[in-house]
Amino acid sequence: METSIGSVDAAKPAPNGMVGSPPSSTAHPITPCLPAAAIPSECTLGGHVARRLVQVGVRDFFGVPGDFNLTLLDHLIAEPGLNYVGCCNELNAGYAADGYARAHGVGACVVTFTVGGLSVLNAIAGAYSENLPLICIAGGPNSSDFGTSRILHHTIGLPDFSQELRCFQTVTCIQAVVNNLEDAHELVDTAISTALKESKPVYISISCNLPGIPHPTFTPEPVPFSLSPRVSNKMGLEAAVEATVAFLNKAVKPVMVGGPKIRVAKAGDAFVELANASGYAVAVMPSAKGLVPETHPRFIGTYWGAVSTAFCSEIVESSDAYIFAGPIFNDYSSVGYSLLLKKEKAIIVEPDRVVVANGPAFGCVLMKDFLRELAKRLKKNTTAYENYQRIFVPDGQPLEAAPKEPIRVNILFKHIQKMLSGDTAVIAETGDSWFNCQKLKLPDGCGYEFQMQYGSIGWSVGATLGYAQAAKDKRVIACIGDGSFQVTAQDVSTMIRFGQNPIIFPINNGGYTIEVEIHDGPYNVIKNWNYTAFVEALHNGEGKCWTAKVFCEEDLKEAIETATGPKKGCLCFIEVIAHKDDTSKELLEWGSRVAAANSRPPNPQ
Repeated sequence: METSIGSVDAAKPAPNGMVGSPPSSTAHPITPCLPAAAIPSECTLGGHVARRLVQVGVRDFFGVPGDFNLTLLDHLIAEPGLNYVGCCNELNAGYAADGYARAHGVGACVVTFTVGGLSVLNAIAGAYSENLPLICIAGGPNSSDFGTSRILHHTIGLPDFSQELRCFQTVTCIQAVVNNLEDAHELVDTAISTALKESKPVYISISCNLPGIPHPTFTPEPVPFSLSPRVSNKMGLEAAVEATVAFLNKAVKPVMVGGPKIRVAKAGDAFVELANASGYAVAVMPSAKGLVPETHPRFIGTYWGAVSTAFCSEIVESSDAYIFAGPIFNDYSSVGYSLLLKKEKAIIVEPDRVVVANGPAFGCVLMKDFLRELAKRLKKNTTAYENYQRIFVPDGQPLEAAPKEPIRVNILFKHIQKMLSGDTAVIAETGDSWFNCQKLKLPDGCGYEFQMQYGSIGWSVGATLGYAQAAKDKRVIACIGDGSFQVTAQDVSTMIRFGQNPIIFPINNGGYTIEVEIHDGPYNVIKNWNYTAFVEALHNGEGKCWTAKVFCEEDLKEAIETATGPKKGCLCFIEVIAHKDDTSKELLEWGSRVAAANSRPPNPQ
């Protein structure tokens, strides 16, 4: 019997020398270089951590000071290659490290014990869900307090210091509690290397009295950080390619769909190689937008079930074979488990595993190796793309606005589309911005990020801060709803403080619009703010900031001209006043289907 994918019943790579890219040289053992009596003062734990962060590519780290991490911060900021970005709260510091990791390959944040650690926890969970290498360092209690019955501040009042650790165990891939110097070197290096190898967040706790103490395991110039490159099992790779070629070459109209795990697999180039060689129509899942070039000659849009780009789902779901590279099928990406896909027709390519047509599975096969080998073997087949061309009708244009007519959201995004270039990047907040930004056509080089798996509202403020700090060659355009903005608004002040120039479009429609379309209630209405006045208060005459409030298309055009012209060096905050019921048609459809999935009755007991 056929089994549906996503149904209710179915239970960028960096070149060598850059972030997260294993050097071509082999790893060397690290040994003590000096007798204890001759250890220079710079051979300290704090200095070692700082140099390791620089070696893996971290240039900026985000944090909030607290008494347990102050000495560590002293050593980190003393490292010439590191820049400290102080945030308004730990949650935003974590979101900023998330955004930084997306643009740069690895991010880092530093917080204090428990009150800071538990505050940043939500951001770390989001980074885990998105497969981002993020190094979270917490300043911990004095090493002499471990094993005693003392009760410390910043705890819940019990003589047990493990609460923070236990919380992080579920949202990080490895945890290191450094409370003595003998094994500190090994614990720190293992944690940092694991973050890069697993592409997941890690947690490092460092006792507050240890960062400044010299130890013979810390060398003035530690052996360069090196990771052994991962390789595919040759026999498994050959077998996987053989089975896939046999399956796809007999298909009539196969297609390719890119998924979000292309990022963690560092397989973007390999995916394009396969697209070029195969001739297949190419689509992306919504959370993979920006990972596949939308200027590819056979790109057909976003595959998102019932809310796909026009004509995309019809081509994908009517195909007799589809190859999904790095997919995530959850209730959001499957639009309430309503995708019309069959496992029997699918090749599922995970970062290190391939499953062919719900049949044989091949492990220890890296995605990028598999896609490249497959590109050499597949017959060219352009049938699906030719079908797409036959049924394709160009997008319609929003109705022209009457003079001084209250602005519509589709008019806003028509103008945002015109702003995009290879020198811009889009950050889309959880909410209707998901759906409106999905319809943007990205030019070559234009960045694009959003957090679909975790979907934490407010993520985009910190992520904009982190992304802009990492990608100084791009101007970030952030689209965020008013409800989300209220969660994390403070760190717009940090963007101003550090001279960033994003263009932020807060869409003021009076509530949690995405929640309204799933299940409405009085709790979805929020207190209205004077958002531009709020940002002016954060600006307070220090730094470069410009704000505008727009009510109609004429206001918007004037604001965009100013933001991209005389104020292009400023943070530009353009508040858009929209009707509370002005939503995309995709959100209306998606919301009703997610609501139906959420409200399914319990299974019989």
